[in-house]
Amino acid sequence: AVAVPLAAGHLSLGVATGLFLASWIVGCTVLLLRVWLRGGRAQLARAPRAFWGMVLAHLGLAVFIVGVTAVRGYDSERDVKMAVGDHVDLAGHRFTLRAVGEHKGPNYVALRARVEVQPEGGPAFFLTPEKRLYKVQQMPMTEAAIDSGLTRDLYVALGEMLDERHWTFRIQHKPFVSWIWGGALVMALGALLALSDRRYRPALRREEDAAAVRPAAGPPRLQGLTP
Repeated sequence: AVAVPLAAGHLSLGVATGLFLASWIVGCTVLLLRVWLRGGRAQLARAPRAFWGMVLAHLGLAVFIVGVTAVRGYDSERDVKMAVGDHVDLAGHRFTLRAVGEHKGPNYVALRARVEVQPEGGPAFFLTPEKRLYKVQQMPMTEAAIDSGLTRDLYVALGEMLDERHWTFRIQHKPFVSWIWGGALVMALGALLALSDRRYRPALRREEDAAAVRPAAGPPRLQGLTP
């Protein structure tokens, strides 16, 4: 895992540490599964839910660490001034401003930009960031345009109008940010799976323990009589 960014020439101590921790967690989890497999697939199938919840939570933690490491180590952003027809390159994507115009929403008016995004070796698509003004509150708000993917998220935010032709834009590229949310979700699913294990139900376990120590019913005892 560390060799991939090292070969790309973008390895730092923080990235190396994060990728090592994620690889260590995945490796230990795989070794644990191999230990259970020594008893055959039947033994692995009889593993309690708490075991599978632990496996799932550890894998989710590894995914979460990869996401945090990639975002902290490789995110990039630019604040630029653009007119219609201008473009800027960031993280293998070309952002070209195609149009800026007014747009009316249900309870706001907005200035909407139309930005064409051309990734390397992929089809182009459009992002439409807005700068809104809500009619009742008279409150301005910036509505960033977001394109989410498995390995990266792109953000484009429309800033201030500098003159009749130029506007400011903030463009951001955040790799593997969806892995942060995905890892947290997998960890939560692992916790729920572990909690569903019958061994972790205290009330049921107390009843079972009480039934196990309760003496067997015998002949009725006669009160007040001596043998």
